[in-house]
Amino acid sequence: MEESNNVGNPLLKKHYHEGCPGCKVDLIKEQKKDVTFRNLFNIWIVVLCSTLPIASLYPFLYLMVRDFNIAESEEDISAYAGYVGSAFHLGRCFTSILWGMIADRYGRKPVVFVGIISTIIFNALFGLSSSYVMAFTTRFILGTLNGLIGPMKAYSAEIFREEYQALGLSSVSAAWGVGLVFGPALGGYLAQPAEKYPNLFPKDSFWDKYPYFLPCLVISTFAFAVAIACIWLPETLHNHDVSIENFEALENGSGGATKDKMTKKHESILTNWPLMSSIIVYCIFALHDVAYSEVFSLWTISPRRLGGLSFSTSDVGNILAVSGIGIMIFQVALYQPMQKICGPINLTRIMAVLSIPIMQSYPFMTKLSGFPLFISIYSATILSYLLSEIISAGLFILQNRAVEQHQRGIANGICITAVSVLKSIGPAAGGVLLTLSQKRLNASFLPGTNLVFLFLNLVQVLALLLTFKPFLSVKKTPSES
Repeated sequence: MEESNNVGNPLLKKHYHEGCPGCKVDLIKEQKKDVTFRNLFNIWIVVLCSTLPIASLYPFLYLMVRDFNIAESEEDISAYAGYVGSAFHLGRCFTSILWGMIADRYGRKPVVFVGIISTIIFNALFGLSSSYVMAFTTRFILGTLNGLIGPMKAYSAEIFREEYQALGLSSVSAAWGVGLVFGPALGGYLAQPAEKYPNLFPKDSFWDKYPYFLPCLVISTFAFAVAIACIWLPETLHNHDVSIENFEALENGSGGATKDKMTKKHESILTNWPLMSSIIVYCIFALHDVAYSEVFSLWTISPRRLGGLSFSTSDVGNILAVSGIGIMIFQVALYQPMQKICGPINLTRIMAVLSIPIMQSYPFMTKLSGFPLFISIYSATILSYLLSEIISAGLFILQNRAVEQHQRGIANGICITAVSVLKSIGPAAGGVLLTLSQKRLNASFLPGTNLVFLFLNLVQVLALLLTFKPFLSVKKTPSES
């Protein structure tokens, strides 16, 4: 057994166990030999693997449901599409806590592998769906087996030294945001290839029979490559009880106050209000985000006579691809300094306020065309996704600061479960509201899509109000105590 003095507390000796993957990571961090770029790359590819299939269906989901001939009228297509969009999150809400418990017991890496393998299989099967029931079922099963986001949030807080933890957690949020826009971009570019690229994909070929399989195949192929890369993913969980060892060391000389903190580690996670309050706030913001993602894609593709923009799936892909590039540039260049200046809570509040007028501008874009429409839709979409990514990053930081390592898996599992419940409601509610909006284009009060975007803003305002005291409680870091 190798021993080393803890730099921050000379009274507490930290023990590094040979053969413990968590100790190996901690030793690398203490010696400042961790490779930041490699760790960021690992986070990005795994989170992208999880996120790309979540939203890749949005640009073509309207067309897929239309092809199933299940909707009684054209206006009802959006509602049926919303149910399929909710299936993934409905499945995930049943198993996320279980995956978090497994991650805390057996490690982050096994859960990551199961999630990636499920993406390879069931995302591909979704692209081969020949009926509405098959489409809903494959998405539901994909959600139940895809439990890697919670463990990856814990992993990103554990793989970096304290001064880089905000960068790690913001990387999860940024990769999540990029996946939520690049996924639909892939769906927009690659759906119906026989119509868009007839020279490469002939009519009456396999690709014409299954017009929505190509984007799913590309994502599943990417997931296969990520699965191979994750063979070398470092495990951060200790295979021994760290809290007991630290407590024994503290008993030998660090004082009662610190021992009290160690005792609190064993309290129920449900009584940890800094954690639970940040999860609730994040869930409401997430409800807004997933409903917006569903509504945006359905609204832009809907015909102008129903209050939409009559865009093609390629047009939607272009908009979302540019938004994804904007998120990546911001996360790498600007997030860290902004977070240090404002702090995660104030930055979250500022971004939430800015997003409200942007969201309410969308219905008025139906009166535009040509270059003014081009500038308006690109600007609003880039800003909307960027502000959403910043809000999520700040709340991820608060959640992971509120717990110790041995509870991070289940803490993030609780967060994913709660957010999945709301996200299973979000796409369905967004689809139903869009359908209702399209049936009241000539209403005297909030005609057409003004209704759906107002509801999105009301959700955002509620989340913003909950970021203030006394509701949101924040656990101070050791440097702040």
